Formats: sequence, C-alpha cells, structure tokens
Amino acid sequence: MCNSVKSQSWIDTTLYPFKSNFLTTETGKLHYVDEGKGDVILFVHGTPTWSFLYRNYIKEMSKSYRCVAIDHLGFGLSEKPKDFAGTPNEHSNNLKLLIEHLNLKDITLVVHDFGGPIGLSFAISKPENVKRIIMFNTWLWETKEDKNAQKIDRILHSKLGNFLYLNSNFSPNVLLKKAFYNKKQLSRNVHKHYKGPFPNKNSRYGLLNIGKSLIGSSNWYGELWKKAEVIKNKPVLILWGEKDDFIKKKQFGEVARFSE
Repeated sequence: MCNSVKSQSWIDTTLYPFKSNFLTTETGKLHYVDEGKGDVILFVHGTPTWSFLYRNYIKEMSKSYRCVAIDHLGFGLSEKPKDFAGTPNEHSNNLKLLIEHLNLKDITLVVHDFGGPIGLSFAISKPENVKRIIMFNTWLWETKEDKNAQKIDRILHSKLGNFLYLNSNFSPNVLLKKAFYNKKQLSRNVHKHYKGPFPNKNSRYGLLNIGKSLIGSSNWYGELWKKAEVIKNKPVLILWGEKDDFIKKKQFGEVARFSE
C-alpha cells in the first residue's frame, strides 16, 4: 500500500485497498484512483464524499474495466488549499486536466450529486469522448428558484452556517447521515472514512465553498442545461434514490429528460 494511504491512520485498507495516484495542478495536488484495464469508467463524486464512495464498484468492476475515480481538490486525499474557489466550474476544469493527463477515451461517466454538473460539463464540452452516462441523484438546471436550495444557501451564508461547517465538520458529521436512508449502510467504520479527510477547520473550506455553489453556480448550471442537447443521444442509465432528502423524487423528471 502506498505511503499516502498508510499515512492516513483512519483509512481501513480492507475497505479502500487502492493505490494512490496524484496529479499536480496550478491549484493543488489531485488524488485519484486508477485500477484495472479495459474500457474506461470514470467516477465523479459530490459532497462531502470522495472516491471512497465508489470503492465497492471499483473493487468489482476493475476486474474487467479501467476504473478511474477523482478526489476533487479540497476532498478525500487531495490537497485542501484554503484559497481555492471550490466551485463546480473550477472542479470541472481539474477533472478535464485529469482526463487529458491520463488520455482517457470513450468514457463511461458515472456522476452523483455535485459530480453531476462537474462531470456533465466535460461530457457537454467533449461529447465525442463520452460513450455513455450513469447518473445517481443529481441535477443540471438553474437552482436559484428552488426553495429548498434557497434555504440551504441562507444557512451557508450565515455566521452560524459558516461556524458549523468549519468548526464542527457539520457536512460529513451530520448531513451525510441524512443521505443514508438505510442507516446500516453507514457503519461507524464507514462513517469514519467520510469524516477523516476533514480533521480541522483549514481542511473544510472545500465543503463550505461547494455548498455555497448550490445556488452560487446556478447560472452556470443553466448554461450547461441549454447546451445539453449534444449529449441527448448518449445511452443513459439513471439510478435514483427515492428517499433522498436533498435531491427530491420530483426532480427525477428533469434528469429523465436526458434519456428522452
């Protein structure tokens, strides 16, 4: 096991047995997993998760495919520069750098949560390089009129919201639990792997910044949606958790338009 994983005492290498790889960018050092050989499956996470979210898929599918999973800057085992803007747009730029660095072709793109607009941004800009798309609960439309998003945005821009995110690790400690309808899937040991990347205040700005982008990047989502016609004919598989408290069942209809 590589030194970067060994140095993280909270990582259980039976759960996450992958070699660590890094790409140095102008904004910081990106960590990624690159396992197996064959057709490429690229996994793109949201918040407050990281490549650990896809660990079981990678373990199984790397037997037949090349599985690549990024940790966005500010998440997982990537660097956590305090001054990085941390918007989905910036994360999408880093994802493109990784794809180009690894020369990934004919990609099967797997996206979840904020990973949707981050990953789909690449698909829309380079549709010829994406073979198919798999989408978990996510979005690609303007959010500024969504009342639930407005509520979250007000909290994140308040002094209390900033304190909770930066001082109590609120996103992985509390919000992540709400994302698991079946609490048995979030054992104490598994939960430790979502809290571990954020041990102190300085490591948590990525969580806060991407949270503020729920509405802060609304116009960017809207522009992507207008351009999404270029990926309309891609094979799409949508897997939707109907009990999701954050991305509601009613939003499934918007996502389903990708497969019409």
